Amino acid sequence: MTLEDLQDDIESAHSEHGERLTVDTDRQTRHELAMLVAALDPEDTDELVRTAIHTYFQSIVDRGTLDFHLRSGYDCTYDEYLSGMTYDQMAGNQFPQQQDNDDRRYQF
Repeated sequence: MTLEDLQDDIESAHSEHGERLTVDTDRQTRHELAMLVAALDPEDTDELVRTAIHTYFQSIVDRGTLDFHLRSGYDCTYDEYLSGMTYDQMAGNQFPQQQDNDDRRYQF
């Protein structure tokens, strides 16, 4: 997959989720959310969920986990996604790999 495939998948997921996101929660998640609501007293629980997603996203970016998964699935990194081009495209392929031309290898 490529950088363009990643862009298409992100746009597809973005439109699929729309403005509202419905998530089923288990008992542990509800308990932890209730604890956060009690401790932090937010205006609404939606703000806590948004903050949790932002925090999780930032942590996997900082640890390099996002780049690992993007490289595995799309052969690009988050920086490449943000810039809209791969590192090879940014560098302009200034240093192409030398072809395996052994014709002159042992000539003096």
